[in-house]
Amino acid sequence: MIKKIVIGTGIALFAGWFFFGKGLFSYARTAANELRHSVRGEVPVEFEVKRARDEVEALVPEIRQCMRLVAEQQVEIEHLREGIDRKTAGLAEQKEAILALRQHLDSGREQFVSFGRSYNRDEVARDLARKFERYETAEAMLDRDVKVLAAHEKTLEANQRKLDEMLGAKRELEVQLAQLEARLKTLQAAEAASALEFDDSQLAKARGLIDELNKQLDVRAAMLEADGRMVDGIPVETQPSVAPADITERIDSKFGGGEPEPAELKPAA
Repeated sequence: MIKKIVIGTGIALFAGWFFFGKGLFSYARTAANELRHSVRGEVPVEFEVKRARDEVEALVPEIRQCMRLVAEQQVEIEHLREGIDRKTAGLAEQKEAILALRQHLDSGREQFVSFGRSYNRDEVARDLARKFERYETAEAMLDRDVKVLAAHEKTLEANQRKLDEMLGAKRELEVQLAQLEARLKTLQAAEAASALEFDDSQLAKARGLIDELNKQLDVRAAMLEADGRMVDGIPVETQPSVAPADITERIDSKFGGGEPEPAELKPAA
């Protein structure tokens, strides 16, 4: 099987070299880029947003590792400081003992008594030499610890700065993702609203039915009004009008009081 694959690959490379010559790899690279872009263009935006959130969450293990390293360095620095404090106090005590023995030697006496025991001058001198040697060794170790502490503090400061930058970058990316998701939801809602099709034929049908019902009610109202006129019959004047008693006097006063010629009444056609 592997032999067939090797042979097929060789044939394909030979054919490509035959047709494209030295530009074979350029053609292959261009084709690969086009294929990559076309495939990426088919990936839904929702999937890409989820992938971006997964990429942000992938930062968590590295951030936790940095946090652990910072915590370990903080504990180490605290222990170094405590050790330096103890060694500093010990050096102060050793210095005090050395100076006391030095005063004994400077006094010129040959015998010295300490805690009920007598020591001659040579014993005091040898003990002083040993104490001073231990003091110098302890002092050198203290200087070394101080330098180690300074280096640890510098490293801790750098790691703490890196951790703060990582946390800040993660928070910024999370904010950008939240804004991106909110924008995506807004666009999805707008697309859903624009994709909603309203049935105009159904609207027209409903309006036509309502208009038809209004017409039927108008017809029924008109029929009721016509039936009412038929039932009423001949109108009857319930209260006849009566001419005023002084109507002739009012006319004479208005037009001069003469008797006009009677107007010729013509029969109605």
